[in-house]
Amino acid sequence: MSEGKALSRVDLSGRERDFAQLRDLVEALPGHVWSTGSAGQFTYSNPSMQEYFAVGSSNEEFDWLSRVHPDDREAAAAKWRHSLHTGDIFESEHRLRGADGEYRWFRTEGRPSRDTYHRVTAWHGQNVDIEDQKAELKARTLELSLLVDMVPSHLWRLTPDGTTTLVNKRMADFLGLDLSNVSSLESVMDTIFHPDDVEAVGTELTRCLASGDRFSMRYRLLRADGAYRWMSGRAEPLRDQDGNIVQWFGLCHDIEDQVQATAALRRSAEKLAQATQAANLSQLSASIAHEINQPLAAIAADCEACWRWLSIDPPNVERGRRAAERITADVGAVTDVVGRIRALFEHRPQTRTVEDLNHLIDEVLSLMSDEIAATTTRIDTELDPTLLQVLVDLIRNGIQAMDSTNPLRTLMIKTDRDGPKAVVISVEDSGSGFSDPDRVFEPFFTTKSTGMGMGLPICRSMVESHGGRLWVKNNETVGATVAFTLPIAVFD
Repeated sequence: MSEGKALSRVDLSGRERDFAQLRDLVEALPGHVWSTGSAGQFTYSNPSMQEYFAVGSSNEEFDWLSRVHPDDREAAAAKWRHSLHTGDIFESEHRLRGADGEYRWFRTEGRPSRDTYHRVTAWHGQNVDIEDQKAELKARTLELSLLVDMVPSHLWRLTPDGTTTLVNKRMADFLGLDLSNVSSLESVMDTIFHPDDVEAVGTELTRCLASGDRFSMRYRLLRADGAYRWMSGRAEPLRDQDGNIVQWFGLCHDIEDQVQATAALRRSAEKLAQATQAANLSQLSASIAHEINQPLAAIAADCEACWRWLSIDPPNVERGRRAAERITADVGAVTDVVGRIRALFEHRPQTRTVEDLNHLIDEVLSLMSDEIAATTTRIDTELDPTLLQVLVDLIRNGIQAMDSTNPLRTLMIKTDRDGPKAVVISVEDSGSGFSDPDRVFEPFFTTKSTGMGMGLPICRSMVESHGGRLWVKNNETVGATVAFTLPIAVFD
């Protein structure tokens, strides 16, 4: 029996020692540790808590709710009553007044202790000082708020059902909202869209709220001064860890200046298109006049030649007959020009024929023989033994490019191969050359007092329509060369 009693005393001594260590640990904690009975009356508070509230170790009469900030007291009391009634864990954040009369934020949590019948026998809890975290959070919130207000866009927030709960200061100033009156926010948001955009915005926003798709569109918002301005709006959903949308964040920025600039650019483009059409019409008119003027001038020259040959004594009937034949050919040329113009406007394809270039050059020189003779220009040809209007224009330009005082009024006409699939024709004069070769193909650009500036542009257009190309260059010594290529017809 004596041995059993000794063992019991050893066990009891060990438990007391463990209890003492646990009590020392609890009392050394910097937080407030407390216990209450099942009805909520305090039975224990650690020294840290006693020091903060300046209360003694006798805790039965301690009324902690009287130390809660008046603004937080009702909510904290309701949570405490709920826990006492249901046995649920007590959790609350509230301000507690210390012995110095200052309030500090605490996070309080209390858990019930139960007997074998699951009845609450006591409550054990802790108050953790979170004043510094609250201050830091408040500073960060203020910083974030300032940052949001400084963003050069309108920021807003919606609930999952589309109710506006927040706009930043920039948007509030734009709309003329009073942020202190949150209740008026939703009613104002219903009237800010342009009447022509209300239905489209509502439809798209409703669709996005239902589907969770990103919202993105342009619309007009009513500014505080009554003016509507174009906005580019976007919104993204914020989801919780389960994928449920908890709120929407959106922004819209003012694109009124961009829209107006785009509209002005479009109007300028329309005016430019009209001006271009007018210029094209003017160019086309000049081209038609140029096309018709050539054979008409040839008719006049041939008529004069015919009259001259028949007026001499004795009349040169043969030369007169040849001039009359050229008149007939010139009339046909006018008819061809008119026919090509009609085909152009009727979008009919032009008739293409295979021609012997050397024969064409000889025909052109014969046609222009009187004009060439009147200028005392010597024509040399270098034709490879292997376009009538273009050649006439280029030869006439070459003749006119040479000063009448120039004793070397020589024009060289060459034909040659340009690879296996094309032939090149060049007209080389001994004039002063081109002063600005890069501009000679601009419509209406001319260096001649009587020129229209349409000859070379028309020639290039005609050559290119036949699948060739035309270019100009100044010669190394004197004069200039105008050359063009044409494809060679291939027969099986």
